[in-house]
Amino acid sequence: MMIDLPVVSKRDIRKLTPDELKAFMVEHGEKPFRAKQVLEWLWKNTAGSFEEMNNISLATRELLAKHFVINGVAVQNQQLSNDGTIKSAFRLYDGNIVEGVLIPHDTRMTACISSQVGCSLTCKFCATGYMERKRNLDAAEIYDQVVRIKEQCEAEYGTPLTNIVYMGMGEPLLNYANVVKSVERITAPDGLNMAPRRITISTAGIAKMIKKLADDGVKANLALSLHAPNDTKRNEIMPINEANSLAALKEALQYYHQVTGRKVTYEYIVFDGFNDTLEDAAELYVISKWLPCKVNLIEYNPIENASYQNAEADKITAFHKYLADRGVQTNIRRSRGKDIDAACGQLAVKEKSEVA
Repeated sequence: MMIDLPVVSKRDIRKLTPDELKAFMVEHGEKPFRAKQVLEWLWKNTAGSFEEMNNISLATRELLAKHFVINGVAVQNQQLSNDGTIKSAFRLYDGNIVEGVLIPHDTRMTACISSQVGCSLTCKFCATGYMERKRNLDAAEIYDQVVRIKEQCEAEYGTPLTNIVYMGMGEPLLNYANVVKSVERITAPDGLNMAPRRITISTAGIAKMIKKLADDGVKANLALSLHAPNDTKRNEIMPINEANSLAALKEALQYYHQVTGRKVTYEYIVFDGFNDTLEDAAELYVISKWLPCKVNLIEYNPIENASYQNAEADKITAFHKYLADRGVQTNIRRSRGKDIDAACGQLAVKEKSEVA
């Protein structure tokens, strides 16, 4: 009689701690130092298969392949903009799609990476906000996005990746543990060995998690996606503000600065006819006095689902001048990749629809 046995799925080896991997090796008659070799292949050498681990015996590689998998992230599609921006749709092991972007600049090469498949925050101006949140990415999937974009950077421009921003799909602080672990691996000497000051975690504003970042001593910069200078306007475009008011965020950010000593970046998309007046600038100036900060004024990439448009260039210039004249460190971030699916979530939606 035939008996259907349950299918046992293999565990992703990168989810093991070093101690767990060492214990596995010893249990199966291997020397403990083999664990360190394997970890170096996985993280520093970014091996995508056990076959690549050529200083490890075939028998050991077969043992690993019998018990584990490496759930890598692959580039399913990429788009090259006229301005040099490269946007990628990354395919995960389970078929889900997330996005990452390489943003070239004269002085830096920045990877913008995702932390979730979809998003639960429903920000009205963001394409990802109209997607269902399916799951969190694990630390290795976040790490792999950086690896893939680093490879693109070196192949296309012949230069190293310099910066990382967690500003892609999803809210990083709603996937806190995996985001923090990915930062640890990215900055580790036996990982990508990138400087913490080159990494920025961007949040829509979750007060208690901002405090946790400070308490846990997470080595990364912090950016707040502000986009409106008062609660009334912020509630309209970012429903999360109803539970995390500007007053609550002020307290959390001041605590963060007190504990870490770091300044915070405010991200502010300038929308036409919504938050682009000098009165708005005056309110933002008051917010800028909460703690040491810098302000990035961002041009908007419109999306089909929303009616918001980018503010006129003279309005953005006047807004910038108002803040700069009052001593606020202010930058204008020009819209990139206008000729491709540039807004966050657009390429992922297209890829999923084509697969379907």
